[in-house]
Amino acid sequence: MLNQVNTAERPRRAIILSAGQGRRLLPFTESLPKCLLDVQGQTVIEWQIDALLAAGIRDIRVVVGYAAPQVEERLAARYGAGVIRPVFNPFYEVADNLASCWMVRQAMQDDFLLLNGDTLFDLPVLLRLLDAPDHPITLAIDRKSHYDSDDMKVCLEGDRLTRVGKTLALDTVNGESIGMMRFNAEGAVLFRTALEQCMYSQDSLKRWYLSVIDGIAQHSGKVFVQSVEGLGWGELDFPLDLESVRNKARSWGKAAEAIPLPLRQ
Repeated sequence: MLNQVNTAERPRRAIILSAGQGRRLLPFTESLPKCLLDVQGQTVIEWQIDALLAAGIRDIRVVVGYAAPQVEERLAARYGAGVIRPVFNPFYEVADNLASCWMVRQAMQDDFLLLNGDTLFDLPVLLRLLDAPDHPITLAIDRKSHYDSDDMKVCLEGDRLTRVGKTLALDTVNGESIGMMRFNAEGAVLFRTALEQCMYSQDSLKRWYLSVIDGIAQHSGKVFVQSVEGLGWGELDFPLDLESVRNKARSWGKAAEAIPLPLRQ
């Protein structure tokens, strides 16, 4: 059984970006968004929310789009009506996740976490990020022996991020973003301001939010990283990823065991 976790001095809010269908996961996502795919008896979104609740995060916003009523019904059934707050992104079919961030920008205040809806992780991954040194923006990263074209690669100077993107030169790469980051109050202002400026651009609907983080890193030097090397996580992009994540999750503890009893359903 997982031990109760120390929740002192941690963010109380998290935002999960789960608006997409996950077309690269077809046929599994033909009538089901990838956040509702089953992994060891729980949906992807439930793995994420259970971990957040276990870590003491109670204000959870989920940006939904494809099959939004299915996601909202699942969240209400599992956690109770109104406990998890859905935010609908009506542009999910024509825009990338920068638009999802735009839809929920008013919640980007003070300390908060931002998670990709297709990142599945064991609870210790989240706890390591939460316990990282305080910086305006902190990306959780991992390292491996080689990187492919779909990896969101990072370049570093010590623990400071200098670049993040998929097309970085491999001989400059020091790791990959896992799709989870923490903002303090200063970082929240930096991100919201840059996000609002980007949305004036004609190409904004086709951009990832990490392109904004890349710009902040280059111009401010206030983006840092926290390694989660050795801990369990996986990204769901392709059918083989689903098989891989299901296998990994067999060895993970269920975060629901660490959720205080009044919050369990």
